[in-house]
Amino acid sequence: MDIVTQGVLGAALAQSAAKKEHVRLATIIGLVAGVIADADILIRSASDPLLSLEFHRHFTHSIFFIPFGAAIAFLLLWPFLRNKLSAACLYLYCFMGFSLSGFIDACTSYGTYLLWPLIDERISWHIISIVDPVFTITLIAAIVIGYKKTSSNFSRIGLVLAGFYLLFTFSQMHRAEKSIIDLAAQRGHTIEKIIVKPTIGNALLWRSVYLSNDTFYVDAVRAGLSKRIYQGDSIKQFNMAETFPELDTNSLLAEDIQRFEIFSDNYVSQYPGRPEILGDVRYSMNPIGIKPLWGIEMNLDDTSQHVKFDNYRDASKVIKQKFINMLLNRTIKEERLSEDAL
Repeated sequence: MDIVTQGVLGAALAQSAAKKEHVRLATIIGLVAGVIADADILIRSASDPLLSLEFHRHFTHSIFFIPFGAAIAFLLLWPFLRNKLSAACLYLYCFMGFSLSGFIDACTSYGTYLLWPLIDERISWHIISIVDPVFTITLIAAIVIGYKKTSSNFSRIGLVLAGFYLLFTFSQMHRAEKSIIDLAAQRGHTIEKIIVKPTIGNALLWRSVYLSNDTFYVDAVRAGLSKRIYQGDSIKQFNMAETFPELDTNSLLAEDIQRFEIFSDNYVSQYPGRPEILGDVRYSMNPIGIKPLWGIEMNLDDTSQHVKFDNYRDASKVIKQKFINMLLNRTIKEERLSEDAL
């Protein structure tokens, strides 16, 4: 999730466990502890752009790191709060604030190394957007009221409501996924792998990418009272051996390509019209588009160089309007549209 939500969730958890006289301090402690896991974004290298991708939401988000993350928050806050709280209470509130940082990130499509080092791969449940106002505002309202009333009951209510919202988004994801599975069957496709994820800031419009016969098919589902499918584009999956048969697999370029494929869970294709760029097809500004939100640029003339990582955000009015139209269940131009009722 975004760093604001991480902090707010941490504040709500710490506040929910606080004694009445500690509610306000616990809220602040939880807020600080909740964002510490994202300090892994500071792990980066000027010469190796992929290093930050590999370590963002890595070991600091593992459930096995929770006691250590809480200890880091404790050590940062103890000099300021040692005269106001006991060491045991401070550590408890740090522990609560840090405890669900990995879990909430695993709920997104970006995922996290939740069980590292036991399982060395990202876990992604795809049930909530990285930014979701409903989830965040629910928790903000709860902790603000709890802070003013010096009561932990409101944060507990907020956490319960946020939990029910996650159950709702889980149901929404499965509704959208079923529609795409049915659509693929109508097309005569065998799905080899699929991801269905919410578009930014909502749980109504879902982006789908599935692989069939070495091709990614991108569609969107608006999962309202009735479901509506917006059929999108398709693009060939990148295959390094086929695309670059002469590339030395031991070269730095080949290693970087493989690292990006692991990060992207092999949802990789060449950027339309720019074969020197490989993109993560899971993400796009256009819910039914194949132009990636980010990717790597290769220097094919020098395979000893690291790739460049870049963002390719298309925030044009056309793309924004298309997104709004789909979100509001409107017809979009040149769409291949299908509908099904509940």
